[in-house]
Amino acid sequence: MTPPTAQPAPLLSLHGATKSFGAVIALSDGTIEILPGEIHALVGENGAGKSTLVKVLAGVHQPDSGRFEVDGAPVVFRSPADSKAAGISVIYQEPTLFPDLTVAENIFIGRQPRGRLGLIDRPQMRRQARELFTTLGVPIDPDRIADGLSIADQQIIEIAKAISLDAKVLVMDEPTAALSGVEVERLFAVARSLKARGAGILFISHRFDEVFDLCDRVTVMRDGAFIATHDTKDITVDGLVREMVGRDIATLYPKQDATIGDTVLSVKNLSRAGVFSDISFDVHSGEIVALAGLVGAGRTEVARAVFGIDRYDAGSVTVAGKRLRAHSPQAAIDAGMGFVPEDRRKQGLVMELSVARNATLTLRKQLARFGLIDSRRERAAAEDWTTRLQVKTGSQDLSVSTLSGGNQQKVVIAKWLATNPKLLIVDEPTRGIDVGTKSEVHRLISELAGQGIAVLMISSELPEVLGMADTILVMHEGRISARLSRAEATAEAVLKAASATPESVK
Repeated sequence: MTPPTAQPAPLLSLHGATKSFGAVIALSDGTIEILPGEIHALVGENGAGKSTLVKVLAGVHQPDSGRFEVDGAPVVFRSPADSKAAGISVIYQEPTLFPDLTVAENIFIGRQPRGRLGLIDRPQMRRQARELFTTLGVPIDPDRIADGLSIADQQIIEIAKAISLDAKVLVMDEPTAALSGVEVERLFAVARSLKARGAGILFISHRFDEVFDLCDRVTVMRDGAFIATHDTKDITVDGLVREMVGRDIATLYPKQDATIGDTVLSVKNLSRAGVFSDISFDVHSGEIVALAGLVGAGRTEVARAVFGIDRYDAGSVTVAGKRLRAHSPQAAIDAGMGFVPEDRRKQGLVMELSVARNATLTLRKQLARFGLIDSRRERAAAEDWTTRLQVKTGSQDLSVSTLSGGNQQKVVIAKWLATNPKLLIVDEPTRGIDVGTKSEVHRLISELAGQGIAVLMISSELPEVLGMADTILVMHEGRISARLSRAEATAEAVLKAASATPESVK
């Protein structure tokens, strides 16, 4: 009988770490082990303590207690420099490169190779950068200026920098949130190549398909504490969900039956050269219509044109029988439309303003007296909507930036519900939100449809599309390639339409 293979010693080990900020306990039991040659997922709801644990590993926060070891030796990090010196590198969702420097200069900044006279040896720096990209299997020009690079390329540059620093452990914090499918596959290929070289990777993601496709083990956190670590082959999505939220979720998609009423939105032959063509569809009161398709299919561009943010060359948009003036968000708002954008932080919220101010941005005229905002009426209006939507905040006066991603999304929705809309457009409503809060957002969207609001939803998550939509419009290369009812929609049908050559659809 072959004896079981002994597990290698961890590259990194954190046990029982605690961290408090005043009376707030952010981490009560931070525990994680990263083995050489493994990709280890870290999952948990927003507020579970994942970010605090990562900042402990990165040397940003010093734990109040606990045991921290690298290569079996106890360590105390007083700064991020200590963490990097120990071989730990964090690749953030949105890297911060120096935009005016070249790719090679960004990789070796502060430690450029020098020639005999102490001058920077630029040919050697470029040569070393090329070798790094060859190792990663990614063709990036070392002489390219960083400004204008995609998020995906910026992340690869940060990974190259980590390798040049002989990093043993790479922490990837939500690295795929802003990437296309092709970019995700490239990142996964790089991660697997690093694993093959013996590096350990901590991979943080809300996307279960990525966890099970890429990772060897998964650690679950809840309420600041370690819950369990599993081999991914030994746990199911349902099992992870139960551990993450501490309860069974009967369904992530609590779709209510709704009465489909009159046409609210009618889009006819909408076209924009090079972006989308001949787009026609209706959305009725009480109906959830989903725009599905691959990244780049034109879904968001259609929604922005419908709301008047972007121009279109031909076609018409009608709300409740009234044709809207093109390229006029104000006309759309006046007609009873609301728009929850894909990027809530940059397009949906003013991050430095309070929860109350953000929740009532659409009510400025109603709340003003003699040109000044009545703060008491503002807080009362905000309290009404944030209570209805169960926004978790210590105070309406706190900056909206202090809220979790899910609660920020609820504030954006509250802002538009305050206008009493006939139609609500929601673009990627649960992107970057944990599984428990996803269920809450889905419940909210379903309730709105049940109240007779028409909903146009754009989503890249196929289960969300199938679970929430009454009607699915699949887009491919700027055209609608399929129209599917809830009864006839399947994952196979949607995927085939999203990738096949568009056909004329009646």
